[in-house]
Amino acid sequence: MSRAPRLAGYALMAVAALLALAMRRGAIDQIGPFPVAAVALLVGMIGVMLVFTDLMVRGLYAQVGAAKNAAPDEEKRRDEKE
Repeated sequence: MSRAPRLAGYALMAVAALLALAMRRGAIDQIGPFPVAAVALLVGMIGVMLVFTDLMVRGLYAQVGAAKNAAPDEEKRRDEKE
């Protein structure tokens, strides 16, 4: 599994922070017909979604892997008891 989605999410969050900083300093007011704050929020939310989704999927894969590795040990214990 690639870490590209998580890195893209971090990049989008950084872009959102830079947009918010530029808006705060008065460098830009709008991006096309949209206010900078709306664009920064949208971009930041997409970035956060990518990061958290990647972390959750990795956690699920780790749990499945741990369960697969633990399963043979449990079967051996059951066989020894019988």
